[in-house]
Amino acid sequence: MALDEHDISKREAAKQKIFDDRLAQRIDELKWLYIELYDNEWMFAELLGQMGMYYNDRINDLKKLDIEREKNPDWYEKNDKLGMMLYVDNFAKNLKGVKRRLPYLEEAGVNVIHLMPFLDTVPGESDGGYAVKDFRKVRPDLGDMEDLSELTAACHRKGMCVCSDFVMNHTSDQHEWAVKARAGDGEYMSRYFFYDNDEIPRQFDETVPQVFPVTAPGNFTWVSEVNHLVMTSFHAYQWDLNYRNPRVFNEMIYNFLYLANHGVDIIRIDAVPYIWKELGTTCRNLPQVHTIVRLMRLITEIVCPGVLLLGEVVMAPELVAPYFGTPEKPECHMLYNVTTMASIWHTVATRDARLLRMQLDTVAGLPKEYIFLNYLRCHDDIGWGLDYGYLSQFGIEEVAHKRYLNDYFLGNAGYSNSRGETYNDDPVTGDARMCGTTASLCGIEKAGYEGDEEGMSRAIDLDVMLHAYMLMQSGIPIIYSGDEIGQVNDYSYKEDPEKADDSRYLHRGKFRWENERKKKNVKTVEGRIFKRLSELEKLRREHDAFLANADVWTVNTADDSVLCVGRYQDGEKIYGVFNFSENEKTAWFDMEGGFRDLIRGELTAMKEMKLGGYEFRLLMEEAMPEA
Repeated sequence: MALDEHDISKREAAKQKIFDDRLAQRIDELKWLYIELYDNEWMFAELLGQMGMYYNDRINDLKKLDIEREKNPDWYEKNDKLGMMLYVDNFAKNLKGVKRRLPYLEEAGVNVIHLMPFLDTVPGESDGGYAVKDFRKVRPDLGDMEDLSELTAACHRKGMCVCSDFVMNHTSDQHEWAVKARAGDGEYMSRYFFYDNDEIPRQFDETVPQVFPVTAPGNFTWVSEVNHLVMTSFHAYQWDLNYRNPRVFNEMIYNFLYLANHGVDIIRIDAVPYIWKELGTTCRNLPQVHTIVRLMRLITEIVCPGVLLLGEVVMAPELVAPYFGTPEKPECHMLYNVTTMASIWHTVATRDARLLRMQLDTVAGLPKEYIFLNYLRCHDDIGWGLDYGYLSQFGIEEVAHKRYLNDYFLGNAGYSNSRGETYNDDPVTGDARMCGTTASLCGIEKAGYEGDEEGMSRAIDLDVMLHAYMLMQSGIPIIYSGDEIGQVNDYSYKEDPEKADDSRYLHRGKFRWENERKKKNVKTVEGRIFKRLSELEKLRREHDAFLANADVWTVNTADDSVLCVGRYQDGEKIYGVFNFSENEKTAWFDMEGGFRDLIRGELTAMKEMKLGGYEFRLLMEEAMPEA
């Protein structure tokens, strides 16, 4: 039966009340922070009006999802989440293709899909999609915004979440604002940092580190059309936005909400520490950055509370913690555990887990509400930003150690079987970063090329052991597309003029669907890895000890190559023991009682434990049978 106008009016009033109640709870802080930052009542009033508009435009299915998640605010903190990073074109050609491939992602246990940048950009000057030309348009070869909405809706029906990047520090120099600024329009020039001489830029350069000193030196670029310098922290074609201008903040928030209204569940705010510029500082992690992130959190909680903020902050865990905010005034819902990736590979190359143990202890000491995303590999390179202050006590010197790590993963030192390539090699400092897929860095590529079955078994053991360690950490594990079937490096990027100088495309190759078909055959590399990873992911979902709020600690093993991690939740205690050496090791424990091996099923004791090369054990405390 059709609803009459009175019923429709009542429903609309109820929806409006939800928005009004959320706003009323947060309006005081929202206004105080905004006026403190901008001192502009008119722009604040405009922001409120637009927030109401984006709320009204939000479809009913998303509003229902918002309400469900509001009632269960810890919905993303469970042990049932597994993420995957993927490039739309490499994985399935376009957004429609990703939708068609959802059954495969389900089979792989994936329920958080991170779509790498897919918004419109400029071929050849895209920085992998992070130079955005239009925040409201999908790259034409990938589809359109309607395709995005259809994909997110399909994911929601399957209980999946979609993560998308939001590049808020800069735009492409071909963005509409930049085009108008290049034409001399003062309104649009004020949305960037333009200077008619080099006096202030030189002062910035005295204190602001360069992001890419080799491939993109300098922090400013000359714009001949207006005879001005413009700030370009990342690349010459990426112009830094001026968040001192409230018009920039407002418009970027509208772009943010536009993306959220297309069903995106997690919005990754890219390069967030950089977004506020202050002369005489490093322009990193300034107080105003936290004000802006807190404003974004409040706006999200009012308009689309089912959406999560993921901060990209490339620092050690104890240093990124401020971006979580406080329990009373939270900022990001989740952050990347960036340094652990580099520390894991350092541990592989040195067979010494002491740094990894120290960092795990540090993370375990942070509040349990802090949710990290953990990964072995991502779309980017591995930077060797390790804790050299800690490592110095073992005689490790930064420059020499970075050279050793790069030599190891190039396959040139330390009895390595890795196959990687350096990125952003600095001939002055000798510093460089490392690229390669998990499988190739573990030795699978080399063993396959040489037909070395023993070497292949060892490489697969290392690959699976590293994934097991990642799954042992608190937070959300994220795998890179192809890792689930042991995909190796793709050297075809060297044949593409637009990519040939960027070795990061070594691990950004197309997903090899012809190899995916082998995953059912446990005699193949793909099948061996897929089966073992699936078993680990199933174990993680089944046991409460893997919940994000579990107690976590490390245990001494009497061998620096062996790391032991304990987890406890609701009476369930699980230990993970990991041998980071290719040689047999013996770990020594002094624990009473019995322990069930969750993979082998056998009951054992934790006393003297022999571990084969790259072997790991997952052991749950269980009473030993009486004699």
